[in-house]
Amino acid sequence: MERLRSSPLHANISTALDKHLEAIHVVQARRKDEIVNASNRQRHGPPRCQDERVVLALAVALRALCQATRKVRTVLWCAFQMSLPK
Repeated sequence: MERLRSSPLHANISTALDKHLEAIHVVQARRKDEIVNASNRQRHGPPRCQDERVVLALAVALRALCQATRKVRTVLWCAFQMSLPK
């Protein structure tokens, strides 16, 4: 889009994209933690309180990803509108 406009886009656009990518990485890390925790639980027996914390952390990360996704969709729509010919 920057090439279409021949000028850089607003700084908020790149910031929103960076936050979205960061949220994706956080969800991936929480999901890995959940998988590791689930495999440890199978070896050691009954579930523990730790399991709930891992799942809760994943839920919080997913909520942040959802919010970041909404924001980045809006920002990209605005960037697209700004790059259209007048």
